[in-house]
Amino acid sequence: MPLNRRALLGTGVLAGVAACTSTPAPAPARKTLAFDPGDWASVRAQFALDPAYGQFAAFVLAPAPAPVRETIRRHRDALDADPEYTPPSAQSPDQTVRQAAARYLGAEPDGIALTDSTTMGLGLLYSGLRLRPGQDVLTTEHDFLATHEGLRLLAERTGAKVRRVRLYDDPARASTDRMVSAVKDGLGPRTRVVAITWVHSSTGVRVPVRAIADMLAEVNKGRDEHDRALLCVDGVHGFGAMADGVADLGCDFLVSGTHKWLFGPRGTGIVWGRAWDAIAPIIPSFSQAAFGAWQSGESPGASTAELVTPGGYKAFEHRWAMPQAFGFMTAIGKDRVQRRTQELATRLKAGLREIPHVTPATPESPELSAGLVCCSIRGMEPFEAVERLHGQKVVASVTPYNPSLLRFGTSIVTTPEQVDQAIKAVEGLA
Repeated sequence: MPLNRRALLGTGVLAGVAACTSTPAPAPARKTLAFDPGDWASVRAQFALDPAYGQFAAFVLAPAPAPVRETIRRHRDALDADPEYTPPSAQSPDQTVRQAAARYLGAEPDGIALTDSTTMGLGLLYSGLRLRPGQDVLTTEHDFLATHEGLRLLAERTGAKVRRVRLYDDPARASTDRMVSAVKDGLGPRTRVVAITWVHSSTGVRVPVRAIADMLAEVNKGRDEHDRALLCVDGVHGFGAMADGVADLGCDFLVSGTHKWLFGPRGTGIVWGRAWDAIAPIIPSFSQAAFGAWQSGESPGASTAELVTPGGYKAFEHRWAMPQAFGFMTAIGKDRVQRRTQELATRLKAGLREIPHVTPATPESPELSAGLVCCSIRGMEPFEAVERLHGQKVVASVTPYNPSLLRFGTSIVTTPEQVDQAIKAVEGLA
């Protein structure tokens, strides 16, 4: 029996799955600021940030540009006016989001699962891994809590061994050859998963994902399909800042929130994958396939990105505004965004290197860094540095690691003048 909106709502099921239809028109749009994607001042004007402050922590929980904010408002107002509202379209809203994400990534929509954050995506990935007896997992010492904890919980459930390798001793002197060699040397004959991070939030080091993928491709040539080492990447501090698509990276799974460097709606994220048969769904899906199988008393079949996407009611006004975030960055140009991000980071690193009481942690080379710039201040804890910098109208952050570092993030909301302002403020921390 085909599903319809009222049947779903009558059983307490999510409004907005593929079978749903809607008649109410969205609320009238408010006028937004003119947007010239070729003008950085115009790009910056799309954000409601206080212009008096240099924003070097905007990536933590990113502000949304005007087109995204307006779309969120429009969907929110429409949902408040009619709880049965979904955006008028011939397809499901989630499919529209997948298509926008796929265009941005250079991927296919059916390879993309929708999540609320990087942490949720990594949890779905590592909790759902189908490991065979004797298979193990390799990660690094530099990964974030979300990866380490996700793998620890996996090991507790399955008994699989999780090993860590060290990619560098001094992050400022990290090298591609050593990072690739460290991963290669850490592999075992039954290593099923290699879990790495694209850009380390602890140091700003950008890991050579493509080179590691190429090395693993050679290793996998001699392995059975079910023993092939899968490259899984926490991409959150590269996604949106760097121009690479999934074909450029060469990984098997890429996990990222879209509310950081992409400047998308808060509480949104994606998992892209090309080996979904290796992952079991963890949270019931509200996909059409899941409902059809449930109604017929059958299994929905092999895992897909849609089946791995958690069901349930979401902040739909945010999820349905994700296409505007992808569109905003695409209009500017992914290559231009990367150049701007790295040019400003290079300018900041050069200035910080000249300050005697600063010890840089991030590599100078743009090939081994992105938009994060980390350092330590001699004789000063990072939290004190952040507080004092804020008094100079420079907003920075602290890395949530031990030891912690002072961290800046240059992005499309940062100006060269603000970079110089930050350098001068750090000089005054002596």
